[in-house]
Amino acid sequence: MADTERIEQEIAAAREDLAKTLDALAVRANPQRLADDAKTRAIAALNSPAVKYTLIGAGVVVSIVIVRKIVT
Repeated sequence: MADTERIEQEIAAAREDLAKTLDALAVRANPQRLADDAKTRAIAALNSPAVKYTLIGAGVVVSIVIVRKIVT
């Protein structure tokens, strides 16, 4: 009997571990959370000086090219 009880306890512990793992996976795979994380990372990347000034420079170059095309 003691052996059966030990096995039942191990099964119950394994079930609880599995339930915790599944809950953690559900939280990590939540589409809304993934979208929010991607948005936060994109905003952080765009706010870094290297990217910000590169985009400003590219915008200035494109603006100059467009103005030159219109004028000529």
